[in-house]
Amino acid sequence: MFFGILAFGVAAAFTGAAFYITFAEQPARLMLDDRAMLVQWKPAYARGYVMQASLAMLGFLLGAAAWWTTDDLMWLAGAIALVANWPYTMLIILPVNNRLNAVEPDRAGPESRALIERWGRFHARRTMLGAAASVLFLWAACQPVGSL
Repeated sequence: MFFGILAFGVAAAFTGAAFYITFAEQPARLMLDDRAMLVQWKPAYARGYVMQASLAMLGFLLGAAAWWTTDDLMWLAGAIALVANWPYTMLIILPVNNRLNAVEPDRAGPESRALIERWGRFHARRTMLGAAASVLFLWAACQPVGSL
């Protein structure tokens, strides 16, 4: 259960960070002019990527360890939900990120704004994956020991 409690904490941290980005940072960013918005997005994304990718992987490993030690599939389900952020990011979000990173701030305009708006919608789904993992981990943690 030790690994599971840690997995829940990591998933909750991931979800909290993703929630903040989706409901605070992104709406504030969209209030900026096109150039300032792009200038703000680039370093925020770079820093957030490292933090959230690390949390997703750590939470997955802890959730998998909880499953391994308890044989409760709920831990594995939470681990998979959390690590699903990796392929989702690589397949869906990364192409948008690459296009945004290729835009020079002086060339920011309606196209870069539309890409950042799209990125925000995609990122909201990462928040949902983190929340799903957190709920699954919490559900597993609340089960009586030895129940499946």
